[in-house]
Amino acid sequence: MFMNDYDLEQARRRFTGETMPNRLALTMVVDHLREWTNDHSDGWGYWSKPMYAAGSAMSLIDSSTFRETEDITDEQMRVAVRPIKAFLTRQAKVRDSRTGRPMVTAEDREIILRAVTA
Repeated sequence: MFMNDYDLEQARRRFTGETMPNRLALTMVVDHLREWTNDHSDGWGYWSKPMYAAGSAMSLIDSSTFRETEDITDEQMRVAVRPIKAFLTRQAKVRDSRTGRPMVTAEDREIILRAVTA
């Protein structure tokens, strides 16, 4: 599954103002992950690991009807975010060859997961 910036922008609009805060939160997490990926690789469309990690989240965000009537549960949201957290943890152990810093810093992680952490 792939969601580009247009797809995520449309999802954000769809879930903003609706009573679907969990779907909106997942949309924001995936969008921040997309932005991070674009800044740290050839781009979201070319690095499969972050897209694979976000697969469950994207399937809960994506809709062929654009008529979601119910939000997802808190548990569904937590389950969808787990692979993203695992990806970020693995990438935090990888060093950027240019700077020597971890690929994912604590700040990066906080920004990506901000919408789903209380």
